[in-house]
Amino acid sequence: MVKRRDFIKWAGASGIGFAAGAFDMLAMAEETSAAFVPVIPTNTGIKGNVVVIGGGMAGATAAKYLRYWGGTGVTVTLIERDATYASNIMSNLVLNGSRTMSSLQYGYGKLASSYGVKIVKGDVVAIDPVGRSVTLGSGTRYAYDRLVIAPGVDFDVLPGLETATAQAKVPHAWKAGPQTTTLRNMITAMPTNGSGVFVMTIPAKPYRCPPGPYERACVVADWLKRNRPGSKVIVLDANPEIIAEKHSFEEGFALHGIEYRPNTTVLSVDASTMTLDTNNGKVPGAVLNVIPPHRAGKVITANGLADADGKWTSVDVLSYEAKLAPGIHVIGDASATTQPKAGHIANQEAKVCADAILRMFSGRALDQAPVTNSACYSPITFETASWLTVTFAYDPVSKTMLPVPASAGEASARSKDNFEEMNKWFTALMGDTFA
Repeated sequence: MVKRRDFIKWAGASGIGFAAGAFDMLAMAEETSAAFVPVIPTNTGIKGNVVVIGGGMAGATAAKYLRYWGGTGVTVTLIERDATYASNIMSNLVLNGSRTMSSLQYGYGKLASSYGVKIVKGDVVAIDPVGRSVTLGSGTRYAYDRLVIAPGVDFDVLPGLETATAQAKVPHAWKAGPQTTTLRNMITAMPTNGSGVFVMTIPAKPYRCPPGPYERACVVADWLKRNRPGSKVIVLDANPEIIAEKHSFEEGFALHGIEYRPNTTVLSVDASTMTLDTNNGKVPGAVLNVIPPHRAGKVITANGLADADGKWTSVDVLSYEAKLAPGIHVIGDASATTQPKAGHIANQEAKVCADAILRMFSGRALDQAPVTNSACYSPITFETASWLTVTFAYDPVSKTMLPVPASAGEASARSKDNFEEMNKWFTALMGDTFA
């Protein structure tokens, strides 16, 4: 059984060549009172020009570490449409009022001032893989030696949710932001007489943050039990069973009286009657939280890079270079790998990618034994949480990242201690990415 100390060890592991001087994420979490002073990059002798598209967990980490490890000879331009990043991690706690959206906002100032990353606000509308350049909607063109794309996910449009009006009535809130606040307001507006039903749906995997929907169900059900007693939560899961932290969420669902229906796929949504049509019949609700099937962000699909199931980019996990596009690296949720799509693993993939690019620039061989870790905490109630972790190592036979035997595990029980550690882990992870 995995113990918490092992979890801390694995969650902080990076396992790549350039990572020797990097942050020990969970050591930081153990010592949150110590202020971190950024290390200003110096000239390492490595030279190259990298453009990074997307400033989320993967893109921001890659941009930072390309400069942190590569030094001043490596030019890094980060292109992002938004002025700040809203963390999807911990955003479920906005729904029960224990966090605010403002507490989840992260800027790019430190990446620019401390590491010398050039921040460009804009949308990439075209990629020229032959001429090695990207073009923004403004017409501005940026050349690159290596391109890193980290656009996160986009969503399929379900029948009945084609219009903005319908989407406003039935939000997914699976990208932290205005929809998160909208869903919070819908929950707090549920009837006080206990007659309200909150219905949420989970798409077939892969989707962003495997434990996230189950966590959301627990958080919402806990709030309703405290504030709208008698209300009900129904979870419609397209998967045959709970796919992450099964023990923790089975206990959480029992604790909160959540009705769980596996193998249930949404066929269409009627926003006017607030009813879902599924393969197992119609399901009405006072609040409908429909999380659609996922695909890579638009810049991937629009530029012909979605070669895996027409939705994701297949990559060489030694470098995250796209298999069909030399010089282009795809990291985070948009890539097709054996690893989950989540913020912590995106941070890890970004470091492997940054290491590989710097090795390419300096004429060194790629690290043939990268190790990554997927770790997260999941709130189960207002004051308790669980956790999970698994370490992945490169397998030269399958050329994929495979789970390290005995590294996978979850907390034996939810606890207040886990909840406290969750906040430390989050602070450390976001600091490792943005500070």
